[in-house]
Amino acid sequence: MSDTSWFPREAIAFGGDYNPEQWPREVWDEDVALMREAGVNLVSVGIFSWALLEPREGEHDFAWLDDLLDLLHRNGIAVDLGTPTASPPAWFFHAHPEARVVTRDGTVQGFGSRGMASPSSPAYREAAVRIASALADRYAQHPAVVMWHVHNEYGAPVGEDFSPASVAAFRAWLQERYGSLDGLNAAWGTAFWGQRYAEWEHVGAPAATPSVANPAQRLDFARFTDHQLRACFVAERDAIKARATQPVTTNFMANECATTDLWAWAREVDVVANDHYLTAADERGHVGLALAADLTRSVAGGRPWILMEHSTSAVNWQPRNVAKRPGEMARNSLTHLGRGADAVLFFQWRASRSGAEKFHSAMLPHAGTTSRVWREVTALGADLGRLAEVRGSRVHADVALLWDTESFWAQDLEWRPSVDVTHRERVRAYYERLWRDGLTVDMAHPGADLSGYRLVVAPASYLLTQASAENLRRYVAGGGTLLVSFFSGVVDENDAVHAGGFGAPLRDVLGLTVEEFLPLRAGDAARLLWTWGEEREIVADVWADDIALEGAQVVASYLDGPAAGGPAVTRNRFGDGTAWYVSTRLGIDELAPVLAAVYDDARVVPPGHAHDVEVVTRRGADADYVVALNHSGDDAKVRLGDGVELLTGTRVAGALDLPAGAVAVVRRPTGGDGPQE
Repeated sequence: MSDTSWFPREAIAFGGDYNPEQWPREVWDEDVALMREAGVNLVSVGIFSWALLEPREGEHDFAWLDDLLDLLHRNGIAVDLGTPTASPPAWFFHAHPEARVVTRDGTVQGFGSRGMASPSSPAYREAAVRIASALADRYAQHPAVVMWHVHNEYGAPVGEDFSPASVAAFRAWLQERYGSLDGLNAAWGTAFWGQRYAEWEHVGAPAATPSVANPAQRLDFARFTDHQLRACFVAERDAIKARATQPVTTNFMANECATTDLWAWAREVDVVANDHYLTAADERGHVGLALAADLTRSVAGGRPWILMEHSTSAVNWQPRNVAKRPGEMARNSLTHLGRGADAVLFFQWRASRSGAEKFHSAMLPHAGTTSRVWREVTALGADLGRLAEVRGSRVHADVALLWDTESFWAQDLEWRPSVDVTHRERVRAYYERLWRDGLTVDMAHPGADLSGYRLVVAPASYLLTQASAENLRRYVAGGGTLLVSFFSGVVDENDAVHAGGFGAPLRDVLGLTVEEFLPLRAGDAARLLWTWGEEREIVADVWADDIALEGAQVVASYLDGPAAGGPAVTRNRFGDGTAWYVSTRLGIDELAPVLAAVYDDARVVPPGHAHDVEVVTRRGADADYVVALNHSGDDAKVRLGDGVELLTGTRVAGALDLPAGAVAVVRRPTGGDGPQE
């Protein structure tokens, strides 16, 4: 599929989830008139409508949906038609109580919320395929339908399931994966604690246990869960594709949902779509947003993608649901656009009066068309209309940050050397350092082709297979620059420590051996002496390594703490490239001198923008599009090259004045002067 064929219009898609079943029929006409006023050209419908579409098993009622799709089409609004399988009806659970999800501690989940039934339930699979098939039979040729939207946010809220159906499916999955009990016992290390299995029927899911469950079993159950969720998607997708020609997708939760391996999921959809909601407690949520957008673009293989959901203001499900400030919605939206999205959609169109999400913001809020949110929504629609030519262009990055969901699953299990070490914290710290330095970043799997990147950063590669380690070795030997953080290369795909000890697969690349982990007590810190260029002291916390050098050059040493006098940061030439190792936890500011030195090796030149000014370039066939956003409270001048600012039509000569909180999109000649991410 081409970059833009999923949306058959020369426009950025703009709109959101539309749930008209919550409203009287006369409201629909008002909705559609207001959608046209706001510039809406795409809505997602039917996502939670199973109980209306199939009020009794095998009995369908499509009259209301026929009316809705015809109304939208008459008004020029395209439809992303959902399958409603994230919320099975009450009759389904009454008829099939065995399809209910069971938690790890054995609690059977009840009806009345949202989320899927057990993904391993044969009854659920059959019912889901049946309703998806019925929808495709009826609407495959409807002119409003431009795309199919299967389910909703797989893995959230329902991920792991410990029902009898899931346990049986897990056992079958293991038999296929390992072939024999000997293979399973070896992979799980069942000689430890006397866990060896002699019969397949004795193998179960890793339910709650008196102590810590087998970590290899937990890791495999995470893989199995992802597989089962994806199999549900594939079953519905294939039923639709047997009847319809429109592209099929589902909405990911990118870095917000740990249940799904997005690299595997991206191979199954026609176009990648993501939902993103700011974490209200994160005062620098715009950085987390950029990370999610970069991750989504990366799993899409660099192709333009769909922002399927975000919020106009506050959400309803966080402990403190902070409203967005004036202008923040536009900055959020255009950050996603700048980082590769060709669609800007929201949850939802009209705010609900009832139910669990009645306090969730919407394009048309409870306050109506006199509200600030509505004015900002209509202004955003107009701005996106001016940016139609950006559609289809791509983002280029010279830096990759390694992202491996299986490693994250393994690292975050119990009984690790320090509860203060999580993959999420290190990924965010290194990403934010790169973000502050103005560098555009791709996420990459450690086994992927890395040859196109000048710099690869591995902030959290606890689990590293031999194949991936060899891939990194080839990358460095071929002239690449690799930066590795602590607690990396520790275990293999079965969560077993590599033969040869901690970090063994990268020992020659890094030029060192980690002999022992030296985690710090809560609240303790260690001082480092940085000796690369100008000497300075750096404060670290949480972690240190006892390192034995095997050729690496020491560029920072511990002045105190459990590794006092030992190497803290090292640099090693390997083949035609260079590998750096950081053996402790450095904060975002403390990472600055380390990354500055690494950039020199990688021949990466940060553009030097003002604090909290974000600049990303999308490259088209005939022009570059530079998206600049000022997240700070101060006015800034940004060097963007010569071009035209598309939102205002003004010409730009070299630099642009960007007021506090403002956004600009500059079209300039391909390869023109200015920052090149």
